[in-house]
Amino acid sequence: MKLVIDAREAFTQKKAGKGQWTKGFLDELTTRDIDLTVLTHTSQNVESTVAFSGKLLWHLAASKFAKISQCDFYISPTSFIAPYLLKKKVNTVPIIHDLIAFSDEPHERRAKFIERLLINKTVMNAKHICTASESTRQDLLKKFPNLSPSSVTSIFAGPMFVQMPQAVPDQKTILCVGTLCPRKNQERLIKAYAALPQHLKSQYRLVLVGARGWDDAEILRLSRITEGVEWKDYVSDEEYQLLLSTATVFAYPSLYEGFGMQILDALQRGIPILTSNRGSLKEVTGNAAVVVEPESVQSITTGLQTLLESASLRSEYASKGPIQAEIFTWKRTVDLFLEAIESAVY
Repeated sequence: MKLVIDAREAFTQKKAGKGQWTKGFLDELTTRDIDLTVLTHTSQNVESTVAFSGKLLWHLAASKFAKISQCDFYISPTSFIAPYLLKKKVNTVPIIHDLIAFSDEPHERRAKFIERLLINKTVMNAKHICTASESTRQDLLKKFPNLSPSSVTSIFAGPMFVQMPQAVPDQKTILCVGTLCPRKNQERLIKAYAALPQHLKSQYRLVLVGARGWDDAEILRLSRITEGVEWKDYVSDEEYQLLLSTATVFAYPSLYEGFGMQILDALQRGIPILTSNRGSLKEVTGNAAVVVEPESVQSITTGLQTLLESASLRSEYASKGPIQAEIFTWKRTVDLFLEAIESAVY
């Protein structure tokens, strides 16, 4: 089977969630005995790599390459543009991470416009569609009722690293990792932290990790004026793992997630998690997290206080987390992917 994959986001220096997903997926896919061509925007030390330059021109070049290469499938993990341009001239497999563009949750305008413009023809022309979670799969089938359920497969994700030691809590850090933007809900998290009893604020700091995103001015302002809150910007993979290794609580009350890979990294390390009841997050955490209503500052405050004041509850979640995390591996993801596209051929 001959595959071509758009892997640009796997090689960016500052990877967002889709970039991390693409890297994990590609790392596992390259271990399989398949004919794989990796398309990038810069030269990489990866076998069978083809690099194109430009932005829109990149998609035109990638589409042309997919046609002349006579590949069996063109895999698109982060963009709808090439699948849209290819129509049905090449078998395409878009990876749908979420449907935030069609929800009421806040989203970056340009991204929302592009996704809404392209997704209809992309999914209708696709040979098969993969989603990052069952939650996203159900959202997609609801949005596009003419899609056959058998044409959409949930393939999930895996952790950043396969084997990682359990966290040793420093008893002082609440960690939140995600691009600064309204959807990640850092503004309410900061307000919830500020509403904690003084004895907890004296003991615990809230550390925000993530590059600047969009509509983040108020998040930045609050992080600077709220005592006990620190914003670290984007950090290296090494520093990210170091922060995970000592975090006492991982707070991620997002308004919507297609998967939530940071949650999986925290589960793997046995870090007690506070998250929301939206999107795929409960699907990923199972019963190994405190779940809050993300639009309620009071709910987030109560959840944080419950976790911080109960060592026994933190211990319970520390035990449950790694067991839950074992469900999600890149081997499983790639196995599901290959099974799906092989069945799509026949």
